[in-house]
Amino acid sequence: MANRIVNFNAGPSTLPLDVLKIVQEELLDYKGTGMSLMEISHRSPEFDAVNEEAIKLTRELLGLDDTFHVLFLGGGASTQFAMVPLNLLPKDKCGAYVDTGTWSTKAIKEAGIIGRMHLAGSSRDDDYRRIPKPSELDVPADAAYLHITSNNTIKGTQYHDFPEIPNVPLICDMSSDICSRVIDFKKFSLIYAGAQKNLGPAGATMVIVRDELLQKCKDGNPSMLDYRTHAPKKSMYNTPPAFGIYVVKLVLEWIKNQGGLAAVEKVNRAKQELIYGVFDTHPDYYRGTADKDSRSWMNVTFRLPSEDLEKKFIADGKAAGLGGLKGHRSVGGCRASIYNAMTLEGCEKLVEFMEAFKKAN
Repeated sequence: MANRIVNFNAGPSTLPLDVLKIVQEELLDYKGTGMSLMEISHRSPEFDAVNEEAIKLTRELLGLDDTFHVLFLGGGASTQFAMVPLNLLPKDKCGAYVDTGTWSTKAIKEAGIIGRMHLAGSSRDDDYRRIPKPSELDVPADAAYLHITSNNTIKGTQYHDFPEIPNVPLICDMSSDICSRVIDFKKFSLIYAGAQKNLGPAGATMVIVRDELLQKCKDGNPSMLDYRTHAPKKSMYNTPPAFGIYVVKLVLEWIKNQGGLAAVEKVNRAKQELIYGVFDTHPDYYRGTADKDSRSWMNVTFRLPSEDLEKKFIADGKAAGLGGLKGHRSVGGCRASIYNAMTLEGCEKLVEFMEAFKKAN
């Protein structure tokens, strides 16, 4: 325990210490079964209880009723880039997409392979420093859905005002900020999220789909790529990512014990204000890469006056027990990912280090 670092990795990312302790305690003998949960049949009553509780907690924390199906699938969010248009993009309609960086760009590519894609908005010309405002979007009347990515882990931007287009289902990749704040989740028709940032370990992907949208799925898809295969079976059509679902359940319980999304949001707000406060105090030294009104609460991205200083900042940070501060390989710079499990104390340590580093360098 003494060797644990303050983990700012972008994903797989830090998990709540309380959750890790439970996993450790139950790893060899899950609730008296004499087996690890990784060894238990996914058809067993013990695992069925885990799966049902994960579904129940998801609906409870997000304020959803049973008209929303909660699925746990494999393949990561990247598989959802294809599953969404495979299921929901008919030949006579287009899929409307907003491009806010790498992950939305990949989703757009998959949609273009499968059907007709319409670019409803983009911040590419601004180097993805901002989120396009809802008033800027061009969503055609024949759009089967509007797809957005709520948080960009690489460029450090996040939606703070979601678009609402009458009669057009809103689909959202929430991989990096799901369960981080209070929003009206009922305005979305489909949400998907890779678990490895804010929900659990890599390997499980949460998909939340409104029953009304499920009825619109196209026929003719391979069984494993059809949402209608998984929804009535509660993700049990085949062997699901069992261990991932178990940890997701524990993380959701941890969120509930914190006081739910309202309590989590309060801490997340304080964390991001603390770090961005350093940027605003020293704008010539710590330069944020996102416009102020689009700053991410989950991934704080920034540059220093030179690449040499950035390398030193990352190395010195690691030596000080602050890990994962290197920016994504595609953009360079620095990044501090401060998902739900990152503590306020961890952010305070980072701010202290940033102030000391500037003074010394």
